[in-house]
This record gives sequence, C-alpha cells and structure tokens, in this order.
Amino acid sequence: MAVDARRIAVLGAGKIGAALISGLLSSGWRQPSELIASVRRDERREELAREFGIAVTLSNAEAVAGAGVVVIAVKPQDLEGLLGEIAPLLSPEQTVLSIAAAVSTTAIERHLVEPVPVVRAMPNTPAVVHEGIAGISPGAHAAPEHLALAEDVLAHLGSVVHVPERWMDAITAVSGSGPAYFALLAEAMIEAGILLGLSREISTQLVVQTMLGTAKQLRDEGLHPVELREMVTSPGGTTIAAIRELERAGVRAAFLNAIQAAMDRSRELAAGDSL
Repeated sequence: MAVDARRIAVLGAGKIGAALISGLLSSGWRQPSELIASVRRDERREELAREFGIAVTLSNAEAVAGAGVVVIAVKPQDLEGLLGEIAPLLSPEQTVLSIAAAVSTTAIERHLVEPVPVVRAMPNTPAVVHEGIAGISPGAHAAPEHLALAEDVLAHLGSVVHVPERWMDAITAVSGSGPAYFALLAEAMIEAGILLGLSREISTQLVVQTMLGTAKQLRDEGLHPVELREMVTSPGGTTIAAIRELERAGVRAAFLNAIQAAMDRSRELAAGDSL
C-alpha cells in the first residue's frame, strides 16, 4: 500500500495517545480523516470514534497500513507483541515514533524487517493538557527530516527538546517523573495550609495557583530560579525563615538524591529490556 505522508496512526490510544489525537485535531494540523487509532476493546473504540470522529480499529495492522507516521503509545510490556504484528508491514517510507518508556530505539529496530526510521520520545503527563515536554532521540535510520516530523507531531502536546539517546534516562528522571515530585510538594504545602487553619479547598487553590504562576514566571520572563527566589526573599523576612528550615532539613540534597535514584532505576529497566 502507498504511504500517505499526512496519515498518522496512533497505536494504543490511552491518556497520552488520546491527548495527542486531541492536540493534532484541535490545532487543525490534521483532519479526522487523516488519523487512525488502534485499541484493544470495543467500548474504547466506540468512545474514541464518537469523541474525535476518527477511524478507530482493533487491528494494529489495519492502523499501520499506509500511515506516514506510526506512533507507538502502548505500555512497554505490550510492545514486543505489537512489534511482532506490525514489523513485517513497516517500510522505510514510514516513521515510527515510540513513546514507550525505557525502550531504546535499538531494541525496537531489532524487530523490524527493513531499515525503518525510529524516533524515541519521552513525554510527561502534562501532555494531557497540552502543557507537557518531551525529549526526542533518533534511531540508527532516522535522519533530520524524521526528527523534524516527530517534533511537529509532539509539539501538539507541549514543548520538545532534542537529546542524544544516552540522556533519555536523565530526561525520564527529571521531566518524566517530575510531575510526581511537584504533586508531592503540592500535597505537603496543602497539608501545611490546613495545619495553619485554612480550609482544604482554599489551601489547595492557593498552592496550585502559586505553582502555576511561578512556573509561568520562570518560563515567560526567562528568570533563573535563583532570581525569582531572591525577589521573594526579603532580609529578615518570612521567606528566608522558611528557606532556612528547608535547607536544615536537606531538601535540596534530597531532590538531588531522588532524581539520581530515578535515573538509576530507568537505566536498570532499560538494561533489563527483553525485547
């Protein structure tokens, strides 16, 4: 079958896959007729078809046929079975974009029959509200134009950075796991507000909006975190008293150690990859 460069197949339309479909359609970058998704269950097939007006199938082979870009959005444990289905159908005219965590381009390429361009990506969960960030790396057969195409696709979920694949474990540790760190911090701050007498509703609103506003300041004004911290920290004031306690508790070192541990675990998972 001839390959349609504008056709995108999303294999495994879970939260990230569905977010990608939503972003591609809401931006107008692709029309419903140019997208197809594959899922495992009839109920999910009907749900996606109704929500987005796209073709949805239970057959991965049907989804891959003629697609210029094949997005692999299944769980890592399901990837080997998926590749067994689609590998004989893929051609060098197609681009495979994998967002399966901790699976290298080499592991994927081992299953492919032809020298198909593979791009690996590590997005994070804010992608579901189109405010994520993804690191992308090329496989052995991916040229700059394949990377550019993958970036165009992922840009509809947020920002994209190009990194050597050896950095992917660090990307996973910093931004892939990052939302959990911020959620834990938010949880602690909300509980502190409740301890100080605020209602849970008000404390949550204060913390979430403060996190959002701070992130926007850092991004939109190009501030270094040290600059922003110093803007808020008056001599002898409340903020410096709080920061002293955080430093006494070793919070900075705890974050360094935690993110290192996440990277080490990502490397362990990648080393144990049995694809």
